[in-house]
Amino acid sequence: MGMGVNVRHQIAARAAKEIKDGMIVNLGIGMPTLVSNYLPDTMGVMFHAENGVLGSGPAPKKGEEDANLCNAGGLPVTVVPGASYFDSTMAFGIIRRGLLDVTILGAFEVNEYGDLANWIVPGKIVSGMGGAIELAQKAKKVIVLMRHVDKKGNSKIVERCSLPLTAKRSVDLIITDMAVIQVDAKGLTLLEVMEPYSVDEVIANTVAPLTISEEVTSVSVKG
Repeated sequence: MGMGVNVRHQIAARAAKEIKDGMIVNLGIGMPTLVSNYLPDTMGVMFHAENGVLGSGPAPKKGEEDANLCNAGGLPVTVVPGASYFDSTMAFGIIRRGLLDVTILGAFEVNEYGDLANWIVPGKIVSGMGGAIELAQKAKKVIVLMRHVDKKGNSKIVERCSLPLTAKRSVDLIITDMAVIQVDAKGLTLLEVMEPYSVDEVIANTVAPLTISEEVTSVSVKG
């Protein structure tokens, strides 16, 4: 059940379909950063970074980095026409006012109510929870990208999160290497199954109760 480069890109490509023209979007570190690679150039999307950029663009070419311009993870970025800069107070003001249309985050666990655990595995050293709490609580749509199971084969979609929570009842959509699952007041609904998996395999690898949509489809996304 390894997570090859292709699978990461397949998940990112599927997530990109949730983004529409004119949206303000925040991408978390890791797999979510790949999502921008799958948006058409014609699409006017403004990417928001907690350190104070609205309109960050792709990574610069080697030798063209600007030491003063990076994303929230500290990696060099470019900006698109119409971009603006501000301090982190304003960046978090944008999040807390609910102005972000979509935030795409990684996760360790999500439960059947959309509770999110994505900031610490006890005993591991981390740099802190960053903006994840505000992003998960306040964005209009919260999408989680992750492997369906962990390295030991245990489901990451659980009935109760065992790890410290980032935010309760926050996740709207889960996209994994196996499935696309909607989260709402009724619980979890399986919308799409990623090739080459079957509905039965998704159910077998999901600990939390799963309702199967009547329109469930099989999806092939080329990463």
